[in-house]
Amino acid sequence: MLRARLASRIFTKPVPRVFASTWAGVPAGPPDPILGVTEAFKANTSPKKINLGVGAYRDEAGKPYILPSVKKAEELLAGKHDKEYLPISGLSEFTGLAAKLAYGAESPLLKEGRIVITQSISGTGALRIGGAFFQRHYPGVKAIYLPTPTWGNHIPIFKDSGLEVRRYRYFTPGEGVGLDWAGAVEDLKNAEEGAIVLLHACAHNPTGIDPTPEQWKELSNVLKSKKLFPFFDMAYQGFASGDTTKDAFAPRYFIEQGHQIALCQSFAKNMGLYGERVGAFSLTTESKEEKYRVESQIKIIVRPMYSNPPVHGARIAATILADPKLNAQWESEVKGMAERIIEMR
Repeated sequence: MLRARLASRIFTKPVPRVFASTWAGVPAGPPDPILGVTEAFKANTSPKKINLGVGAYRDEAGKPYILPSVKKAEELLAGKHDKEYLPISGLSEFTGLAAKLAYGAESPLLKEGRIVITQSISGTGALRIGGAFFQRHYPGVKAIYLPTPTWGNHIPIFKDSGLEVRRYRYFTPGEGVGLDWAGAVEDLKNAEEGAIVLLHACAHNPTGIDPTPEQWKELSNVLKSKKLFPFFDMAYQGFASGDTTKDAFAPRYFIEQGHQIALCQSFAKNMGLYGERVGAFSLTTESKEEKYRVESQIKIIVRPMYSNPPVHGARIAATILADPKLNAQWESEVKGMAERIIEMR
């Protein structure tokens, strides 16, 4: 009798209801068009394979290349630092030197302390910080005009930041391949007044075609006439011409002409610090007091996004930029890489 009661209790116990997975409705997304190619490259076993994905410099054997100046900087840094967190804005030694590289040692804005700069997770992070800041605080039209074509990640970065993405002509394909100068000027003259315009400071990605200095001057006038805000992406300083000063012509000229600008920097390409994720985002301001207010808001954006940036790559870049001899060596290496790319093309 007791056994029957126990069996009844065991077999009449309610069976737990089976629920569908919470994520059952999540569709598979497409592979990244650039990084997806790199993944396919790694999976391919052919000895003749060539990686046409992410744009990373390679040596004559097709292997990753570490700059001698970077190796030297790492030797100098070995065993001398702890692994403590950086401040929200990053390593101050690095950001100060990055601003000097971009704006020029004699920049009045730099000397007057009117440049807000924060270390970022490479150029992508700089763009994302900038997009978020403009979405929250830009008083003009919260739409950004991107060149056609542009780096593929620009579009989702600015869309995810909450900005409306619009386009302007830039490239002429086919037999007349080159800069669609007339189209670019016409589209920007017809752009909505007070909007934002993304400009590749040098080594336009993906075409490699840049405006001439005279064309940059005309673009400055066009943007000024329509009260358009210049947002520069400078991911390749030194890589276009082999001269870091020459490649910074556009943002420096725009500042000379009275523009306030936003500027994104990356040290992935020109120092080969791809995996170190070293970059910076900066804005020019009208006064030290304005700089303080803008800087405080950028920190508010960065803190919940990633709290603070990684330290090792920033120390490498700062070591190279701070040491005159090592900096000259790096400049020579950048020139050599740029000339080799130009020759191979």
